Formats: sequence, structure tokens, C-alpha cells
Amino acid sequence: MMMTKNKQATGNRVYSRPAIGTSVLAFGLIILVGGMVLAISVGAAHLDFLTVWRSILHYEPAREADQIIVGIRLPRELGAAIVGAAFAVSGAIMQGMTRNSLADPGLLGLNAGASMALACAFAFYFTSDYLSIMIVSFIGAGIGAGLVFGLGSLRPGGMSPIRLTLAGAAVSALLTALAEGIALYYKLSQNLAFWTSGGVSGTNWLQLKLVFPAIVVGMVMAVMLSKGLTVLSFGEEMAKGLGQRTVWTKAVLTVAVLILAGAAVSLAGPVSFVGLIAPHIVRYLVGTDYRWIIPCSAVFGSIFMVLADTAARMVNAPYETPVGAIVSIIGVPFFLYLARKGGRT
Repeated sequence: MMMTKNKQATGNRVYSRPAIGTSVLAFGLIILVGGMVLAISVGAAHLDFLTVWRSILHYEPAREADQIIVGIRLPRELGAAIVGAAFAVSGAIMQGMTRNSLADPGLLGLNAGASMALACAFAFYFTSDYLSIMIVSFIGAGIGAGLVFGLGSLRPGGMSPIRLTLAGAAVSALLTALAEGIALYYKLSQNLAFWTSGGVSGTNWLQLKLVFPAIVVGMVMAVMLSKGLTVLSFGEEMAKGLGQRTVWTKAVLTVAVLILAGAAVSLAGPVSFVGLIAPHIVRYLVGTDYRWIIPCSAVFGSIFMVLADTAARMVNAPYETPVGAIVSIIGVPFFLYLARKGGRT
């Protein structure tokens, strides 16, 4: 029996590359810092790198450059970084937990659920309080995820990757249609469109203070259960054979996904594909050990989102292009490639 388990683990190519993982983390953090400095420097008012560093290290409210950098651009790029990390880690958790290479918060109903919940909040209880928007996003993401996982588990045999993907597509389409219908009926299309287009243009320090602790909690939960997630990615039967408490592990990981995705969606809107692309790139580099995949995915997701936000500001300057559109240009071909590869397999 033990020999069979070992063969299955080897067949799944469960391997770790600690040296490469350390290098990826180190270089990734360097690229992230450089990308954020670049993002803060460019824009309608171009600022050199020395001015950026001086404003961050020695902020003086009287200087106009410091007001632009510290008051507007720095919170925006920090928001892009933590949103990218949250989406990437939640996508990595979902891919490992469901053994579905196409899993992503935007593809499995979480983003659509948050959109519908926000449309209902605007229609029946309009508020501009960001804390209320954040709570509503959490609730909507939970509803979307619950519907997808419930539909994916209806038939005998439980969830399968293809069943989960189809359920996610169906639930996302339904919830998006309901959100748009509510917005049209109550004349909220403009308010909802600004949020659903995706982006971090309105991010401020107060929003970061509310979102950052939630994302840190989700990250800590993910890191603490990364070893269990690695075992779970072998398959539920093998995980149980190795002594894994699969129900408890899945429950806690699901809570972590809801916290991360809900907080990210409340700040940046329903941006898809970040949680799909980053974990796949990281898995190719560092192996299939989630003790490395989780932190590296956070760094790569941050880099991806910061660069996408920079491109959104520069592609049609001085006007802004929605970040969701920039990400989708890359994400859709990547999704089709994974789907075609999975079909052949």
C-alpha cells in the first residue's frame, strides 16, 4: 500500500526546488520594488527616481511632488501590489485544493458574487462607506463560491476539475446577469460599471488600512497550511491515507480564499486571470511544493498587477484604460492555452 502511494506521488511529480525558490523570491522582490518606483515615476506628471525616493523617505506636505507621490500614487501602487498578491495566492490555493489548473477567483464565481452583492447594496442600501462595501464583497464572494462548489458536488463522485469549471462559468454568467439587471432597473449602471471595470485608481490610505490586515490574515493562513495543501494536491484519497484531516484543511483554506478574494475585489473590483497566471508561472519555476508556491505567487501576483496598472495609465495617456481589460488581454490567451493543454491530457 505504501509503495502504491509513493508511486502515485512520484507520478504527480511532487517536487521542490528550495534554492530556485529562494532566488525567485529574492529577484522577484527586487523587480517588485523597481516596478513600483517606475509606476510612481510615470504618469501625467513625470517624476525622476530621486524625487520619488526623496518624497517617500522625507515627506513634506508643502511640496507639490510629495503630494502627488505620497498622497496619490504610492497608495495606488501599494494597493495594486497587495491586490495582485491576494488574487495570486487565492488562485494558487484553489488550484491545489481542487486539483483544477483552471481555478481562479474570477472563473469560479467569487468575483461575480461580489458584483451582485454590491449591486444589491447600492440598490437597497446605498452607502459610500468603504467598510460596508468590503463586508458586502466578502458576503457576495462567499455566495458565489458556495453556489459553484455546491453545483460541482451535486452528482455522484463529487467535484471534478471540468465539473467545477463548468459550474463556475454558469454561476458567473447568472450572477453577472443579475447584477447588470439590478443596475439597469435601479439606474445604477454608471456606479457599478466604474467598479466592475477593475482598477486601483481611487485607492487611498484609509482603504489600505482596512484591507491590509484582512489580506495579511489570509496570507498567514495560507502559509501555515501550505504543507497540508501540498499533501491535498496529491488527491483527497492519498491525503487521507497520509493522515491529512482533509475536511478541516479544506474548510480553513476556503475561508482563506474568501478573505483574500473578498478583500481584493472590494479594493480593485473583479479583476480576473491574475490568480490563474501567477501560480502557473511560479509552479513551473519552483516545483509543486506549496510552501514555495504560496509566497512566490504573492510576489509574482504583485509584480503582474503593478505592471498592468502602469500599462493601464500609459497606453492611452492622459486617459486611463481599465486594468481589467489589460489583464484580460494577457489572461484570455493564457486560459485558452491551458484549456487546450488540459484537453489533450
